[in-house]
Amino acid sequence: MSIEATLADKGITLPAAPMPAANYVPFVQTGNLVFVSGQISQDDNGLIKGRLGDGMSVDEGAAAARRCGLSLIAQLKAAVGDLDRVRRVVKLTGFVNSTPDFTDQPKVINGCSDLMVEVFGEAGRHARAAVSAPALPLGVAVEIEAIFEVA
Repeated sequence: MSIEATLADKGITLPAAPMPAANYVPFVQTGNLVFVSGQISQDDNGLIKGRLGDGMSVDEGAAAARRCGLSLIAQLKAAVGDLDRVRRVVKLTGFVNSTPDFTDQPKVINGCSDLMVEVFGEAGRHARAAVSAPALPLGVAVEIEAIFEVA
C-alpha cells in the first residue's frame, strides 16, 4: 500500500507545510538524506503551548508531538513530492518544554515516534533523542526535527 493510501486509510490528513519563522529553510536534501528543520507543536487552532510538569499532561504533550510529526511529514512531502520515495526515518530529535524535575520526555516524543511507525511501518523505526528545554520558541510545548532517507 502506498504511503498516501496508508494516510487515507488511517484518516490522517497532513497540514500544509509550515513556512519558516526565521532565517532558515524548512528542509535540506543532500544525497539521499533529507534534513527537516524543527517543527513546532501547532494544530488547526494555532500554537500548542505549555510546559510539561507545569499544567500540561504527558498525554497532551504526546498529542503535541504527534502534531509535530504531521508537520515533519508535510515538509518531507514538500521536499520530495512522493512519500513512497521514503526508505527510512533515520532520526528524530525532540525537545520538550518542561520543568527541571520533569523526566518523561521520552513518553512525550513517543507521540511523534508512534506516528512515524504508523505511517511508514518498519521503515518508520528510528534513532532518537528526547531532551528537556527550559523554553521553546513562541512558548510551544514541543519541537522536533528529523532526518529521512529517500530513494
